Amino acid sequence: MSQADTQQGAVCEPQPFTAVATDGYPIHGFVWRHGTRMLAGAPRPVVIVNAATSVRCRYYFRFAAWLHRHGYDAIVYDYRGIGESRPASLARLSASWVDWGEQDFEAVLRHAGAAFPGQPVDVVAHSIGGFVVGLAASNDGIRRVFTVGAQYAHWRDYASPRKLVMLWKWHVVMPLLSALCGYFPARRLGWMEDTPRGVALSWSRGARKFEDTYRHPPIARTSAECAALVQRFAALRAPLLAVSLTDDEFGTVPAIERLLRYFVGSRVVHLRIAPADIGVARIGHFAFFHRRFEASLWPIALHWLACGTLAPRAPGRVVSARDAIDETRAGRLGEHPTPLGA
Repeated sequence: MSQADTQQGAVCEPQPFTAVATDGYPIHGFVWRHGTRMLAGAPRPVVIVNAATSVRCRYYFRFAAWLHRHGYDAIVYDYRGIGESRPASLARLSASWVDWGEQDFEAVLRHAGAAFPGQPVDVVAHSIGGFVVGLAASNDGIRRVFTVGAQYAHWRDYASPRKLVMLWKWHVVMPLLSALCGYFPARRLGWMEDTPRGVALSWSRGARKFEDTYRHPPIARTSAECAALVQRFAALRAPLLAVSLTDDEFGTVPAIERLLRYFVGSRVVHLRIAPADIGVARIGHFAFFHRRFEASLWPIALHWLACGTLAPRAPGRVVSARDAIDETRAGRLGEHPTPLGA
């Protein structure tokens, strides 16, 4: 990749964009775009960054700008109810994690296809952002996926030393305040961005199998609709590298694997990194995208996006790896396939 391709040192200001979901809701975000569609003689990839629950897309600006400097076009956006996509009255908004995937991420995927025709689309997903990848009907068009701490917050998977505190915060305080206010006023508590009530309930009532969460009010889906949601995960064909951190209280091995088992159509690698592997004291659930890890952690993502393989000297250890399997041979969807090289 030449210096002209990477545009090292170039300054690019992100430009706002709006993608309209099929239900009419406007999804707002920002794009870093090069002047040409080609990179080293091939179509230039575009990377969509999926945020964690109730984290504003601006948190990922530095990472997106870094991707741009390395030759990629990049997109960040806010789910409905968050940041740039927050309505005037959050209490009146009906939205769940499923809406963030099948409506919001789907809208951005379609926008990327229209705005960047002929360019491969990759996804970098943080936390719940990895879950919403599986919910989009157009996910079969994604080339590669890289996730960090991706799971859907089932309480049994929380790290043991913090489990009781987390149960109190996310399964008592959050649903109680959501019922009182019509949304979760998380910003007042200094926890995260204010959050739609349906998202808070998706989290606090999460079942072992995510689809069972949505069989009951107020986010009721029929059995057929829940089965269709699961099948969308099987439709993803992109190779997927899932990074987890040993000091992430949400992203434990059971939590990461619980989500990965749904992606039966993808070649999957789960890489687990300890802070000591890169000579630091802490990384946790959020810090991967801090600039201080630009030299140590971000290149893992860049190599996967460029090659679809694990970087030869990547820190950490591979917890599990498996090839894509046909869902008709996977048994009941949602069950663990046999990992390769575990």
